[in-house]
Amino acid sequence: MIDPDTPDSAKTIPSNNDTSKTLQLIWSDEFNIDGRTFYPGDDPYFEALDIYYWQTADLEWYDPSAITTKDGMLEITFTKKNTHNVSFEGGMMTSWNQMCFTGGFIEAAVVLPGSPEILGFWPAVWLMGNLGRVGYGATTDGLWPYSYDACDYGALKNQSLNGQPAAIFEEGAGDQYHNGDLSWLSGQRLSRCTCPGESHPGPVHSDNTYVGRGAPEIDVFEALATTAGNGNVSQTLQMAPFNVGYKWPTENGNLKIYDEDVTTQNPYVGGATQEVISGLSITNISGYELTDKVPVIFGLEYSPGFDNAYVTWLNNGKPSWTIHSGGLAKDDSAQIAARPVPQEPMYMITNLGMAPGFVPPDFDKLTYPGHMYIDYIRVYQDPDNINYGCDPDDFPTMDYISTYLEAYKNPNTTLWSDIGESFPKNQYLGEC
Repeated sequence: MIDPDTPDSAKTIPSNNDTSKTLQLIWSDEFNIDGRTFYPGDDPYFEALDIYYWQTADLEWYDPSAITTKDGMLEITFTKKNTHNVSFEGGMMTSWNQMCFTGGFIEAAVVLPGSPEILGFWPAVWLMGNLGRVGYGATTDGLWPYSYDACDYGALKNQSLNGQPAAIFEEGAGDQYHNGDLSWLSGQRLSRCTCPGESHPGPVHSDNTYVGRGAPEIDVFEALATTAGNGNVSQTLQMAPFNVGYKWPTENGNLKIYDEDVTTQNPYVGGATQEVISGLSITNISGYELTDKVPVIFGLEYSPGFDNAYVTWLNNGKPSWTIHSGGLAKDDSAQIAARPVPQEPMYMITNLGMAPGFVPPDFDKLTYPGHMYIDYIRVYQDPDNINYGCDPDDFPTMDYISTYLEAYKNPNTTLWSDIGESFPKNQYLGEC
C-alpha cells in the first residue's frame, strides 16, 4: 500500500482543516520505477482505459499506450494522431475497484501540460464513487453525481413529479441551455425510495429503508490555460440533487476562501446534469511542461457525512477553499433534504484529454505532444478513522458489481437499460 520510495518525512502530515490533528499515510505511489505500463492486469492499483469518452464530447481516444513512467514520474501523453475515427490520443488511468478510500486527504505533485497561456489541454485528477465506473455509461446512469439519502423529489427523474415542486419551474431556476429545466437526470437509481426486495447494494437503515447510494465526484483539480497567461484550476464537488438555480448557501461560514487574490467562487455553477460547487484558483505558472516543469502540489481533504463534514482543496501546496456541510443543507424551495459530503468509497482518476465544452482549444498555437507528469500521489487518513478499500461494510459495492458485471465491462453503453435492466421500483412513486 505504501511505496517504499516514499520518504519518512512524508508519512505523517498535519490536517489542512485542523492543524492540531495529524494524518497518517495509508497509500502512496512515487512512480520512481521507469517503464511501468497500465494495461489491464499490469498494475495492482491502476488500469488505463481504452475508450472514447463521449460523456464530455472529447476530441481524443484514451489509449493505455499513452501512459507510462519515465524519469521518476508518471507520464501521460496527448498526441495529434488519427485513431478510432478521432484526431487525437490521450490517456486516462483509474484505480476503480482496486484502490478506494473514504475520507482523508489525497495529494498529488503535478506538472501541467503545455503552457499556462495556450488553451486546449484538459488535465485532471479526481475521485468518483466505486459504484460508477468512469467511461462506462450504464454504470453511472442514475448514480452520478448523486450523494443523497432521502426519499423525496431529490431522488426522482428530473427532480420533480406532476409539476412539483413549483419553485424549480420558475424562470431562472434551471439551465438556460436545457429548456430552462433544473434537472435532466434519470433519477437516483439506488435511492432510499427503493422498494423492499428490489435490487440494491444495501445496506438498510433501522427503518428498513435502503441507504441511498450513488457515484459522487470530487475533483482534486481540473486545469485550463487562460489567455491572460495565468492558468487556472477548478476544484469542485459535483453534486446531485440540485439547489434551485444551482445556488448553494455560501453564508454563515459554509464557504471559506483562503486568499481572495488567488481563489474565487467559480462563476460556472452547473446545469441540468450536475450542480458544480467549485472554486477557481490561479495556478503556479512554473508548474507547466513548457515553463519550468516544477511539480505543483494539488490536493483535497474531506470528512464524509453530514454534521461537521467538509471538503478542503489545496492549490500550489496551500489551502484554496473549503465547503462546510452547511453548504449542502436542505433546500426548502427545491424540497430536498440535506446532502452528505460523499460517503461512498472513492477511487482515483488521472487523465489528460481535450474537450471544447471545457475549454476551446487554440489549435493554431498548441504544440504536440503535450505531457502531464505526476511526481507522486499520496493518500492520508485520520489514525482514528482509517477507512480504505472498495467494498466497506457500510457502503458495499462488490456483490452489486458482480451481479451486473456486463455494465462494468462494456463501455459501449450509455444507459442502465442498455444492459436490459430497469431502475428498481420506487416507493415515492407508489410502485411497491
